[in-house]
Amino acid sequence: MTIKNYLAIFLFLFLQITSLCNSLTLSTSSRYIVNHATGKRVKLACVNWASHLEPMIAEGLEKKPLKYIAIQITKSGFNCVRFTWATYMFTRPDYYNLKVSQSLDKYGLESAKAGIARNNPQLLNMNVVEVHNAVVTELGRNKLMVVLDNHVSQPKWCCSGRDGNGFFGDASFNPNEWLQGLTQVARTYKGNPAVVGMSMRNELRGDHQNEADWYKYMQDGATRIHRENPDFLVIISGLHYDTILGFLKTKPLQINLNNKLVFEAHWYSYGFPADKWTSQTNHLCASVTQNARDNYLFLLTGNNSFPLFLSEFGIDQRGANEADNRYISCLLATMAENDVDWALWTFHGSYILREEKVNLEEFYGVIDFNWDRPRNPSFLGRLQLVRQINQDPKSNQPIYYVMFHPLSGQCVQIGKTNIVLADCKTVTRWDQHQDGGPIKLMGKPQCLGVSRDGAPARVSNDCSNNGSKWKFASSSGLHLAAQDGEGKYLCLEKNASDGKLVTKKCLCVGDNLVDFPSCAQNPQVQWFKLVPANV
Repeated sequence: MTIKNYLAIFLFLFLQITSLCNSLTLSTSSRYIVNHATGKRVKLACVNWASHLEPMIAEGLEKKPLKYIAIQITKSGFNCVRFTWATYMFTRPDYYNLKVSQSLDKYGLESAKAGIARNNPQLLNMNVVEVHNAVVTELGRNKLMVVLDNHVSQPKWCCSGRDGNGFFGDASFNPNEWLQGLTQVARTYKGNPAVVGMSMRNELRGDHQNEADWYKYMQDGATRIHRENPDFLVIISGLHYDTILGFLKTKPLQINLNNKLVFEAHWYSYGFPADKWTSQTNHLCASVTQNARDNYLFLLTGNNSFPLFLSEFGIDQRGANEADNRYISCLLATMAENDVDWALWTFHGSYILREEKVNLEEFYGVIDFNWDRPRNPSFLGRLQLVRQINQDPKSNQPIYYVMFHPLSGQCVQIGKTNIVLADCKTVTRWDQHQDGGPIKLMGKPQCLGVSRDGAPARVSNDCSNNGSKWKFASSSGLHLAAQDGEGKYLCLEKNASDGKLVTKKCLCVGDNLVDFPSCAQNPQVQWFKLVPANV
C-alpha cells in the first residue's frame, strides 16, 4: 500500500471520528441526566427507530438514503434516537454474519433489496451488524445521541405475552445469552461518542415474569454493561410491558453504577376500552396519571430519586383513533409537569417485513409511508414544551410556572389586548397557584380573571374577588374554573377561531365542579397545566 493510500485511510478515519465528537458523556444527578463534565442538564427528546425485526435492517433504508433519514430526524425536532437491536444479531454467527443481501433473500424481499441497492448501495454487502453500526455512525454525524435498545432476543415483531421473548427463561430468552449480547453490544460501541446509553430490555412480560428473577438478572446485566463500558447510561425497564416499577419503593436495586442508572417506562392508551377515553375522559386521565405516579413517576421524587426515561408513547398519527387523541393530551400534561426524558414511538413510516406482511405501513410513524415528509406536522408542534429543558438543577433562577394547553401544545401569553395561546418559548410567567386562590403574574399584583360566559379571559387588578379565585375542576385537575358575577363557575377555554382564551361553561363538569358520570363532549379544549420551570 502506498503512502498516498495510507494518508487517504487516515483522513477517512479522522473525519469519521471528528464527525462523531458532537455527543456527550452523560451521567445522572438525582432525577436528572446531565453532562458528565459540567453537570448541566441534557434532556433526551428521542424518537424510536426499529432495526430488530426479521431482516435485522433499520427500517426505511430501502426507501431513502441513510443520510436523508438522519437529517429528517433532526429536522423533526429530535435530539436522540432509541435504536433497537435483537440479541441474536450479536450472539449467533448465523445471524450476525448475514450480509444485507442474504438477509433479504432469506425472506424473498426482492423489492426491498432493489430499494437498498438504489438508495444505499454501500450497505448491501455489509453484514447486519456493520449496517447497524453504520446507522449509529450517521446519526452521530448529524449530532443525534443514540440509546441502544435490546428490543427482543429472536428478531421479530414485539410484543406478545407468549412470543418466547417476554421474560428470562422463555423459549427465545436465555438469560446467559442475553447477558452475552449486552456485553457484546457494550464492547462494540465502546468509544463511539454517538452512543450515550443502553436500554437493557424492552417490555418484560408474560406468564413467567416475577420480581426475584427481575432483580437477579437486571442487576447482573447492568453490572456487565457498566464494567464493559462505564461511560454508558444503563437504562432499566420494569415488569408488565414496562409499566410496573413500584416494587422499588420497598426494595431498591443493590448496585452502584457511579451515577449512570436510569429507569424507563412506557405509557400508551392500551388497556382501557376506547369508549372509556371518549365518555369518561376526565376520570380516566386522573386514574391513569395516578397509576403512573404509583408505578414509576415516584422515581423522580424523594431523597433517592432517579431519572425516568419515558422510552415509548405514541398515537395513530392520522388522528383516526379517538382514544389515542384523548390520551395524548393527558400524557403531555404529565410529561410537561415532570419534565421527563422521552422517546416517541416511532419515526419509521413503514416496515420492510412485519408479521409476515411486506412493506407494511406504520400509522404511529412520524414520517409518512414513502418517507417523504412528516405524516402529521401539527402533532410535532405539540411536542415543543416537552422537547425543551424546563428545569435545570444548575439554574439559579427561581421557580416560575408556565400555563400549558396540551391539546394545542401552546402556552398562555398576555397580549396587548387579549390573553392568547402562543409559542411556549416566549410565554407569560406565573406564580405558584393554590387551589381556590388567584393565578398571579409572576412578580406583579395582577392576576387572571373571569368575566362572563363566552367572554375573553382578562387580567384583573383585584385578585381577592371570586372572579379571580381559580379552582381545579374535574378529577383530571386540568380544568381551571372561577365564578362569574352570578356565582356560576366558568372554565378557561381556547377559542377555536383565533386561539384567544375565553371563559365558558365547564365541559363534562357539573356546577359542583365534579365530573359527569358520562360525557360525549371532549373537554380537552379546556385543559390547562401549570408547569414549573426555572430556565
